Amino acid sequence: MTQPAHALSQLDALEAEAIHIIREVVAQMERPALLFSGGKDSICLLQLAIKAFAPAPMPMPVVHIDTGQNFPEVIEYRDRIVEQYGLTLVVGSVQEAIDRGEVREEPNGSRNRIQTPVLLDTIEKNKFDACMGGARRDEEKARAKERVFSFRDEFGQWDPRNQRPELWNLYNGKVHQGESIRVFPLSNWTELDIWDYIRSREVEVPSIYYAHQREVFLRDGMWMASNEWAVPPEGVATETRMVRYRTVGDATLTAAVESDADTIDKIIEETAATRLTERGATRGDDRVSEAAMEDRKKEGYF
Repeated sequence: MTQPAHALSQLDALEAEAIHIIREVVAQMERPALLFSGGKDSICLLQLAIKAFAPAPMPMPVVHIDTGQNFPEVIEYRDRIVEQYGLTLVVGSVQEAIDRGEVREEPNGSRNRIQTPVLLDTIEKNKFDACMGGARRDEEKARAKERVFSFRDEFGQWDPRNQRPELWNLYNGKVHQGESIRVFPLSNWTELDIWDYIRSREVEVPSIYYAHQREVFLRDGMWMASNEWAVPPEGVATETRMVRYRTVGDATLTAAVESDADTIDKIIEETAATRLTERGATRGDDRVSEAAMEDRKKEGYF
């Protein structure tokens, strides 16, 4: 049977839903912001936000919580995109917070957990009452529990048992002074949807997402890039392999996967065949415990 002429494709429907959510945030909230790290999800979210308000400029700043342990390809991309679109970039620096004595690095050198107080401080200093991010429900169990509009109390904390109903795509952004909302317009997207969108809209992403030769070593069954923050243990040799990154985070924690997918079409084919989420396959911070992500989100993590 032929579809009606007005029927939307899955990707068009997801795009329309996300744009509706983004516009709702700007309509309801006084000081919204968009989290932009240079990762594929935040890239798609930024493109959607730009489209939502075109031809006017995007009416909110972009925020990056910079741990100082990022892959250089991603930071170069972030800065270039900010300049290209004339965006206002707010950076919350974990290194500066360490220098001021406000946070302390963990013994393993990871700065992932101490991003949270820096994020909360950045939100408070800039008086943001809503922060949009590119998290998706298919990434991890705790994120699957969360509403599109995720209420946070005056301490930035999330209570998974105290969430607002979202019936008929109606979103409640009412907050009292000191409270805020985290918003996830890509909640219903999957990793495959993200790559389909990147392909169909011809969105540029950092080169790190494509297969390339990299010096790596094996740690906890994952291929880690050898760099100043991730050093192979004594007795473990590095080797050069063809790898790519499914997700990008701290270089101390984010692993690569062996791959020859050096084009978007190959990435989509590879993603369609995999049975592990990108975080489950490549993020060491989510292997701490079954409830690792939920515990961090309760503390205020995005």
